Amino acid sequence: MFSSVRIRLTFWYTAAMTLILVTLASVTYLVIQQNVVRRADVQAAVLADTFLSTVNAEMGDATKPDSLDDGVAAAISEHRFPDVTFAVFDPQGNLIGISDSSSEERHRAEGKREVLVSSLRSLLATPQAVHSEGFGGHRYRSYVRHFSFEQQPATLIVLQSMRRENDFLETLTGTFAIVIPLTIILAGAGGYLLARNSLSPVVAMSVQASQIGAENLEARLSVRNPEDELGHLARSFNELLDRLGVSFDRQRRFIADASHELRTPVAILCGETEVALAKKERNEQEYRETLRILADESKRLKRIVEDLFTLARADAGQYPLSYNDFYLDELASECTKNVRTLAAARRISVSFESSGEALIRADEALLRRLLLNLLDNAIKYTPAGGSVAVGCEDHEDSYYLSVQDSGPGIPAELQPRIFERFFRADKARSRSESDGGGAGLGLSIGSWIASAHGGKLELTRSTAEGSIFTAIVPKRPLSS
Repeated sequence: MFSSVRIRLTFWYTAAMTLILVTLASVTYLVIQQNVVRRADVQAAVLADTFLSTVNAEMGDATKPDSLDDGVAAAISEHRFPDVTFAVFDPQGNLIGISDSSSEERHRAEGKREVLVSSLRSLLATPQAVHSEGFGGHRYRSYVRHFSFEQQPATLIVLQSMRRENDFLETLTGTFAIVIPLTIILAGAGGYLLARNSLSPVVAMSVQASQIGAENLEARLSVRNPEDELGHLARSFNELLDRLGVSFDRQRRFIADASHELRTPVAILCGETEVALAKKERNEQEYRETLRILADESKRLKRIVEDLFTLARADAGQYPLSYNDFYLDELASECTKNVRTLAAARRISVSFESSGEALIRADEALLRRLLLNLLDNAIKYTPAGGSVAVGCEDHEDSYYLSVQDSGPGIPAELQPRIFERFFRADKARSRSESDGGGAGLGLSIGSWIASAHGGKLELTRSTAEGSIFTAIVPKRPLSS
């Protein structure tokens, strides 16, 4: 039952409303009860003053007896109020006089006067002026006043029945018992409707989201109010779908390009093998030529597969870097020497220049691969008689490793895409298949290597006179 958000919201809203109403009703009841008691005490004090004033008036009247008993009796006869009893005691606790309340109370108290007088007599010795008493199943409020007249001390006790006040409080309690449940029921129903209306856009978004799949990633959630929280949620989800769409498009393009790149060497391998097997008699030179083609295409296929595997592990975060201390200038110099034979075959000169020792803590194998990829691209796209220059410069916390060629450059409209996988620029910067053309993964791998070290690989300049690629690599790992 509580699996629904609407039910949970309604439950907590109703529980909170119940707690508030019960607390408010309890506080209200206590405040009113205290006010009723205080008013009864004030009224008892006023009645005591009036009663004693009457006693004094009767005792001071020369035409009437001046005994205290007669004065009290006269005052009692004049002060007859419903639910109020006056009792006067002498210092020894003897009853001087007591009034009767209403006929109903008098009928109820018949035969119980002695019990009442005995209970009132017990109040004479208490220092408190007001008390709460219980007689015959009813609550009473008593007020004790000590007085004296012509050196005749006595004690007046005003006893008030709290029947009417209790009836009022019971009525108030009954009202609360009816009003609070009705209010809770109405509030719960209103809270459920409010929760349902508030969450209906979420339900609609859930239905729409469940209908979005790989075949319709262009679909988007409808946004009713872009300014509220649900509108922000819908926009965030739509932005997520945008990123997923871009990723899916990139993945589809990646698979298509990978299939295209793998199909060519596989087709060559199959074709050469079939030709070699179809001809019954072939000389050694023909077999050697076929085997050479098979070996070249196998190497190319192996390189493409290794590059794809490297990028796949990098995307999955499963290619840990192995850090060690070495000199970047020595690595660059060694890589420069390794490619000079390849460059010499194309009549291209390769040079290296460093600003000094470049101690670095990084993954040596990956940086070697980055630099060899840059050098391989530079030699590929540099015409015969051209030059390739490698530089290593110290810039505060990083080293700038640059490779400059003298090729035809990259068109400006294609420069933003050069680090995309399988992307190759126009024919001026791509080799033919007969020349063992690359798969367009070298710069993608180089960019990932630089990023994995906390740096970046960028195209610094590309004009008709040549291009410069710069790898910015921190001297120390960012986590150290």
